[in-house]
Amino acid sequence: MNRHDDTALASALPEANGDFYDFAGALSDEENAIRLKVRAFMEGEVKPIISDYWERDEFPFELLPGFRALGISGIPFQGYGCTGGSSTLLGFVTMEIARVDSSIATFFGVHGGLAMGSIYLCGSEEQKQKWLPPMARMETIGSFGLTEPEVGSGAAGGLTTTARREGDTWIINGQKKWIGNATWGDVTIVWARDVDDNQVKGFIVENRSPGFHVEKILHKMALRVVQNGLITLTDCRVPEANRLQGANSFRDTARVLAATRAGVAWESVGCARGAYEYALRYAQRRIQFGKPIASFQLVQDLLFRMLCNITSTQAVCVRLSQMQDQGLMRDEHAALAKGLCTVRMRETVGWARELLGGNGILLDQQVGRFVADAEALYSYEGTREMNALIVGRAITGFSAFV
Repeated sequence: MNRHDDTALASALPEANGDFYDFAGALSDEENAIRLKVRAFMEGEVKPIISDYWERDEFPFELLPGFRALGISGIPFQGYGCTGGSSTLLGFVTMEIARVDSSIATFFGVHGGLAMGSIYLCGSEEQKQKWLPPMARMETIGSFGLTEPEVGSGAAGGLTTTARREGDTWIINGQKKWIGNATWGDVTIVWARDVDDNQVKGFIVENRSPGFHVEKILHKMALRVVQNGLITLTDCRVPEANRLQGANSFRDTARVLAATRAGVAWESVGCARGAYEYALRYAQRRIQFGKPIASFQLVQDLLFRMLCNITSTQAVCVRLSQMQDQGLMRDEHAALAKGLCTVRMRETVGWARELLGGNGILLDQQVGRFVADAEALYSYEGTREMNALIVGRAITGFSAFV
């Protein structure tokens, strides 16, 4: 098929649109304008270059000015220079970003969700006034340091990073692993166990502090654009003024994680949707046996199954965000959405790769990047098993955690 024929065929075919039930109709006109602005940026600025950066294991710093100009950092926080808006808007924005690249969505979620969210939910009024405005402007970039080399799912009771108070200073020792944005960002929210009361506390640690050392984690097969760091804290001194005043146990950490776990559910829908829409466009144009493979029954069945997953999980995410906005969301609601959506995402990107056949493993065909990145989304912010136990505890009344 020549270029002219290809263009004519494309104009005559249905658009590759994963929003089959028009969930975007739940947004106001103003919110939808923001969503479309984000989509235009991702399609126009990010999509043409992101596979090259993914292959090189580098972050596209050239995109930061455009990202700042979107003005989306700090949804749905109110005041302090933050964008404001609904959790539903944040979900759609996250999905639009992940629809093009999960690494950029992870950067956005770590900075605007985990780091800013820790300060917004657990910080004092003075801390919010100091840190949130420059973070909302993306002049100060944040990270979130919870996971450790030997402590992932067991963070609630097993953190080995310690904090010891000496007067108005805290001395922090330990390591944090898989910390997105840490190799180049400005501040990290470090969670450490207070040696005096054995409770988990949060600290705003400036990355250039003496005793704070970070090295880039290499040889990743997923989220390669995200610059994950291994942080080593050696007698790192943090002033009491930088201790999150509202973070006094892991329950407070969990408040942050519940909110951002909902964001990962949305991100997984975006990842699945990006793979599906690319696979559909490919099927409409790929000629075998003299006609587009989209006309074959088995290909249409794959596309149907992908669209079912995307539609059902997006419905869950929309309702979850509505519950957030209404103050009704509990930990188990976020856990069910994260577990369900990442499982369905994993299926969907696999079917997209299957549809592309051998071409599916080529980076320039895009889908392989979604397949690889899905593996990271499946694991972080709580594995399927951990989320199953959170839901299980809520529905049975028994805790199966050890």
